Amino acid sequence: MLQPAKTKWRKVQKGRLYGVATRGCNLSFGDFGLQGLEHGWVTARQIEACRVCITRSLKRGGKMWIRIFPDKPITKKPVETRMGHGKGAVEFWVAPVKRGRVLFEIEGITKEEAVEVLTAAGHKLPVLTKIIERSTTRESRS
Repeated sequence: MLQPAKTKWRKVQKGRLYGVATRGCNLSFGDFGLQGLEHGWVTARQIEACRVCITRSLKRGGKMWIRIFPDKPITKKPVETRMGHGKGAVEFWVAPVKRGRVLFEIEGITKEEAVEVLTAAGHKLPVLTKIIERSTTRESRS
């Protein structure tokens, strides 16, 4: 499972996800990508499920990049606990995803295979996604 090796703060505040992603919204490595269409939290378990799904479908025929990392700790208090007594313990890690963020990229397979692989991976995520494709020219990789 993905999680940071070390963090500056053990617990963080909830925060809000507004607006559209300005960074990480274009393909940087592969030819096909999975882009989020809404904001939300993607947990480390969901990222791992997508990674397993994509790597099993690629079968050493292509390469995959994970463009998000779960670096936000989410806390929960025990069940049937009264108010007060501070913030709960860290339960899991999430990656905050804004609209337009590229989540996964792949290359080395045909367009039909890529659509099939990324569609299967998109079903394992809590956010709506779409499949994007690099333009035909390779010069756009700057």
